[in-house]
Amino acid sequence: MNLKKPSFWDFKKPNLLSYFLLPLTLPVIIRNFFFITLKKKKFPEIKTICVGNIYLGGTGKTPLCIKIYEILKEKNLNIATAKKFYDNQKDEQLLLQKKTKTIIANTRKDAVLESIKKKYAILIFDDGLQDSQIDYDKKLVCFKSDNWIGNGQIIPAGPLREKISSLKRFDAIFLNGKKDYNKELTEKILRINSNIKIFQTSYKILDINKYDLNSEYLIFSGIGEPKDFKNLLVENGFKIKKEIIFSDHFEYTSKEINKILDLAKNENLKILTTEKDYMKLSQSLNKEISFLDIDLEIENKKELINFLLN
Repeated sequence: MNLKKPSFWDFKKPNLLSYFLLPLTLPVIIRNFFFITLKKKKFPEIKTICVGNIYLGGTGKTPLCIKIYEILKEKNLNIATAKKFYDNQKDEQLLLQKKTKTIIANTRKDAVLESIKKKYAILIFDDGLQDSQIDYDKKLVCFKSDNWIGNGQIIPAGPLREKISSLKRFDAIFLNGKKDYNKELTEKILRINSNIKIFQTSYKILDINKYDLNSEYLIFSGIGEPKDFKNLLVENGFKIKKEIIFSDHFEYTSKEINKILDLAKNENLKILTTEKDYMKLSQSLNKEISFLDIDLEIENKKELINFLLN
């Protein structure tokens, strides 16, 4: 079962509940200690790139994974993406399979071995920075600028899988969001790891003219950061009358969909969702529900290519 993220995770400082939960962070801290000390395996037959996070959910790993795939594919490289199979993350698996050559495996090591058999030159992992088996050639970590590290605490007292000091282990960081947040963040990041590469990213709506901006919309989503979806729409002139938020990776049933359809019909609203949510819906709904087609833009694309391939 997927639960919605607790609001106190994104407070600027820990609150009383966060402090109360601190003892429960101990298993995660112990696990992280052993993870760091374990010897991981390099695979010289293939270049491995991992796109992951330390902030749990909603940092844009999958869109970045797809974008890097597209950028490197332009170089005519034999490349694939990979994701460890999780029964509750089928939406991300479907999205990867739609846009890339994808290997889904029970372990990430199995994905590497399969990609070597298929003679891929590069394998890009969607998630896996905390995997105990693989020493990736490039380790990329994603953040949302406005959330950053939330209250700075480890799960369940906060949103972090690892302490922020773990940035010392990573090769590059991708900050998604408005630039006015990022100057201060850049200084904080470089104080932890002066050698880490920093790339700015943002989302852009593709072909906005295909959407009717004179109409009012009902929007729904089951993603890590639903406010990002809404904010992008509002910034581009969409009139949002209703918003329905589900938990991340939510599995829609006919009950939820019929409720959405009835509400939109009664109030004469168009329905819009994310592409990740749309992937899970029946094709029979194509005329009644649309998805927002977006692209992830990365600054310094040439520098990114050089960084990934060298």
